[in-house]
Amino acid sequence: MTDRPDLAPADVDHNTATVARAYDYLLGGSHNFAADRALARQMIAAVPDAKVQARLNRAFLHRTTRYVLDQGIRQFLDIGSGIPTVGNVHEIAQKADPDARVAYVDIDPIAVAHSRQILDGNPGAIAIREDLSQPRAILDHPAVAGLLDFDRPVALLLVAVLHAVRDELDPYGALATLKDRLAPGSYLVIGHGTHERHPDEFQEVAAAISRTATPLAMRTHAEILRFFDGFEIVEPGLVWAHEWHPDASDEQPSELSAFNYGGVGRKP
Repeated sequence: MTDRPDLAPADVDHNTATVARAYDYLLGGSHNFAADRALARQMIAAVPDAKVQARLNRAFLHRTTRYVLDQGIRQFLDIGSGIPTVGNVHEIAQKADPDARVAYVDIDPIAVAHSRQILDGNPGAIAIREDLSQPRAILDHPAVAGLLDFDRPVALLLVAVLHAVRDELDPYGALATLKDRLAPGSYLVIGHGTHERHPDEFQEVAAAISRTATPLAMRTHAEILRFFDGFEIVEPGLVWAHEWHPDASDEQPSELSAFNYGGVGRKP
């Protein structure tokens, strides 16, 4: 028996953890290596309810997807989509409208490989491997350009990915490029980690993740709010992710759950 998930490309280094695969483990997935599970356990040691937080973060993605669907959005660009799990964006969107289109983007080869297997035979959804810090490569990718019509509104989903883009990689510039391509009436969904409420626990998590290819770049509320420049913030604004239009069926957060801000903006 080998420690290699199904569909793992042969050239993937299974001795180096990634945040995407550690997140998969926290969500109860099986597409992770021993190194990823070790990283996840370090995160749990620092923040005991890390698994709860992962599920709350996923619930935020589900609620915001349903919200923009209710606003008439039928096109989605999900960057930092991660390892597919139950309740993917395309499942929610295409249940509401079979003609909805979803483009998944992730830097992790296992996330992309597994997404492609799930999406096989689905003409309305694709998965590509690209980096958020290279937005033009995403927008100009033939598969994305062939699926999404940027002359019509699109929902740009950036949930738990911007805090993996360090300042020296210019995340504000990258997002400005993406926002410029969006048509009026488009939506921007952001879920972003912060150290503001629990700085000590954050330092422990950051130290563990610093050894991966995507060390954390946690930001303040004001810094995260800047990402919405040019967009109208939907009520209740940029709040703790679990407080954004909570659903009665959502898992109850704990006092330690205030690690992620979430918000939605609309391009006028």
